[in-house]
Parts: sequence; C-alpha cells; structure tokens
Amino acid sequence: MSIVVKQNKKTITSIKKQKNKELITMITAYDALFAKLFDSQVDIILVGDSLHMSFNGDSDTISASLEEMIYHTKAVCSGAKNALVVFDMPFGTYLDKKSALKNAVKVYKQTKASAVKIEGGENKAHIVKNLTNNGIAVMGHIGLLPQSVRAEGGYKIKGRNKKEIKQLLKDAKAIEKAGAFAIVVEGVISDVAKEIANSLTIPVIGIGAGSEVDGQVLVWSDAFGFFEEFTPKFVKKYMNGAELIKESLSNYIDDVKQKKFPSEEHTYN
Repeated sequence: MSIVVKQNKKTITSIKKQKNKELITMITAYDALFAKLFDSQVDIILVGDSLHMSFNGDSDTISASLEEMIYHTKAVCSGAKNALVVFDMPFGTYLDKKSALKNAVKVYKQTKASAVKIEGGENKAHIVKNLTNNGIAVMGHIGLLPQSVRAEGGYKIKGRNKKEIKQLLKDAKAIEKAGAFAIVVEGVISDVAKEIANSLTIPVIGIGAGSEVDGQVLVWSDAFGFFEEFTPKFVKKYMNGAELIKESLSNYIDDVKQKKFPSEEHTYN
C-alpha cells in the first residue's frame, strides 16, 4: 500500500480547481495530534460538530457550542499545515444573517480556519451570500442534515422521490449561486448525488452519497473503527482501532503487574 503525500498547501482556489480533475479527500479531526497525522495526505480537514457524538457520547451533534468548536479548531490548526481546515458552524450559530456573520467573524479572528461549513439549502442561501460577501469562505451542506434530526424525527435518506430530488437540485444551485466554494452532500441516493455534482461548477463532497461525486468525507473515529456502538451503512472501516487499543492496553497492564515494565531500558540509573 502506497502513502500519498500532499506537498502543497491547500487553498480555496486549489480545492475548486480539483473539480473534474482530482477527487477530493476530507476527514474530520478534533485535535493537533490527529490533525498532524492526517495533514500530509488529505486535502481538507473538517473540525466537525460530530465531536460531541464521537467523544462526548451524545446522540446527535446539536450540543456542540461555538466556544468548544473554536477551542478544537485552534488545536487542529496547530497540527495541520497543508490541509485546508474547515470549521463546522454548530447548531444555533447561524439562525440569521447578523448572528451568522458575527459568529463566523469570531471564528476567523480566533482560529486559522480557512472556511466555515453551514447546513441548509435555499433557506440558508441568503446567509451564505452575506458571509461570502463579507470575506468568509463557506462550504455548504445539503441532503441529510445532522443538526435537523430532532425536527425530522431521525436520520432520513434524501432523494427517494421526485419532490425531494427537485428540492435537492434547487438547494445545491442556490448555495453555489450564494458563493460557496464546495458543498457536502450527505445521505442522498447515489444517482441523485451524481446529478447534483454534474449540475454544479463547484466540488460536491459526498458522505453516504455514492462514488460519482467530486470527493468523500468520513468521521475519523468511524473510518478507523474507534466508534463501537454501530456502523452506518456508508462507513467503511479501514482498521479496528478499538480492538487495537484494548489489546495494547491489556499488554501494558500485564507488563505492569508482572514487573516487565518499566524494564532496564526504560529506567533512569
């Protein structure tokens, strides 16, 4: 297996240029340690509000606060020197143009994130436009919206009927017109996601949206097998991280109890 190393610093412009030329790779991170591990290979690191699901044990993303997201984004930016860092705007921070701009400006001032991500389609286009008009780069997010799961009564796949397909296309085009540099499409029937990608001039990054888009994003703890409660259909596990940690921890405990650790090698004399 070869390791692909990205040498050049990623920018909004370079990401947009990958459309129809090179598939975009994107993964979440929440700290400097993992950001540094991912930085040399992926194009984009998303500081996702999935933080609270992955590491706080919450059932959804809604509880993440702006201050917590800023804290973790600072850490990620410390570790990521080449990948484009995107800040996931948490629930309640972009309810209207005024609050969205105030909060996004705070993100830009307090972190080195290159862009913010906002969930919503036509109904959020005016907010996206106001941000981009004021120097804030925006990544859109349409389809299944994690911040809306309580209102929708759960996680529901989109694009199953003509009405939903029509709305998804309208949402995508509205967000593109508003100035977004890319759009995440989540939980959408693959043929519909392909149609969305083909209808836009900006990159479409999928998660649970098939392979015929411009790139993919996964939550790192899902992709590497650290989240054990369940595995969504769209997730491929590239390693069984939880089992590796448990096995290593067991070995450490055995060494301690049998006085094999610390050995002479690990002792100051």
